[in-house]
Amino acid sequence: MAVQYYEAVGRRKASAARVRVMDGSGSFTVNEKEAGAYFPRLGDLQDILRAFDAVGQDVKKYDVTVKVNGGGAAGQTEAVRLGLARALASLNGDWTPALRKHGLLTRDARIKERKKPGLKKARKAPTYTKR
Repeated sequence: MAVQYYEAVGRRKASAARVRVMDGSGSFTVNEKEAGAYFPRLGDLQDILRAFDAVGQDVKKYDVTVKVNGGGAAGQTEAVRLGLARALASLNGDWTPALRKHGLLTRDARIKERKKPGLKKARKAPTYTKR
């Protein structure tokens, strides 16, 4: 028998996360690892789990599995946070206003600007010399 789950995708910078939420015993795995082991930076896991606080649910009632790739630690953290919030919104539509009020459903579209020809970086020009 197939397990009913709710899936959503979160993106930030160069990171993309596929998040699945289902009823369960409270396991939270990211790329086949425990979430605390995958996000060891102080505050990252609490930032991700803000979505459960916003809707007033206990993390222990749900199993969450995440596949995330690309980017760095900060981008992956925010991608997982957005994916989890979107998955919870699809699980129960009544939670959408609470998630939106806490800013958890808004995609942060800021990405690295591309390098332009003739410049050293995206906007940094070579040093001007008169002679």
